[in-house]
Amino acid sequence: MTSPKIHPLGDTALVCEAPAPATLECQRRMWALADAARLWPHVLEVVPGMNNLTLVFDPLQLEQTNLAQQLKNAWDEGLEADVGTAEIEIPVRYGGTDGPDLAALAKHLKLSIDELVKRHTQADYIVFFLGFQPGFAYLGGLDPTLNAPRHPKPRLEVPAGSVGIGGEQTGIYPAVSPGGWQLLGRTDVKLFDPARNPPTLMQPGDHVRFTALEVLA
Repeated sequence: MTSPKIHPLGDTALVCEAPAPATLECQRRMWALADAARLWPHVLEVVPGMNNLTLVFDPLQLEQTNLAQQLKNAWDEGLEADVGTAEIEIPVRYGGTDGPDLAALAKHLKLSIDELVKRHTQADYIVFFLGFQPGFAYLGGLDPTLNAPRHPKPRLEVPAGSVGIGGEQTGIYPAVSPGGWQLLGRTDVKLFDPARNPPTLMQPGDHVRFTALEVLA
C-alpha cells in the first residue's frame, strides 16, 4: 500500500492523507491509526475521514515533527482496527416525492429506473466514516456505473431520511439540512437518536444494504 502524505494543518494539527482512490483496505488502516492515536499523550482530538486522518495536538507538549514520525511508524506497522461488524438493512421508498431525482438520474446514466434501483440495492456497502452531520455515514461500495455529480446548486432543505448519491458515494441524511446530492428515495429508519447508546445507528465497518419498499416513476 502506498505511504500516505503527512502534512501540517496550522500549528496544532496534522493530516495523514492516503492517495485516491478510497479503498476498504486503506480505510481499515486509517481506523487502526485512529484507535492508536487516541492513546498517545498530548493528542487532543482524533478525526478519521475518507482516506485521511486528522490529529489535533498540544503544541506546547508535543513537537509536530515527532508526531509526524509517530504517525508514519504506526502506518508502517500495518495495524488492524477493531471496528463495527453489524449488518444493517435500510428499507427505502424510491422515486416519487421521496426521490425527486430518480427519473432524471436514470436518464442521465442511460438506465431504466428499475435497473438503477436494482444496482443501488444489490451492493454490500461498508461504513467508511461518519461526518457532515450526526449519524451521516459515508458508504463505500457504490456500483461505479451509478457515480453521479452533485447538483451545482444545493437544495436548501433535504428531508430527513433522504437517500442520495454524490459522486462516488451514497448515503442517508439523518436530519433536515441543505444538500446537493442526487435524491433517490427516503427511509423512515432513524439514524441518530441522542437517547440511544450509541446515538448513531451505524458505526465504521458496519455493512449496509438498501431494500426497495416501492419504486415510483
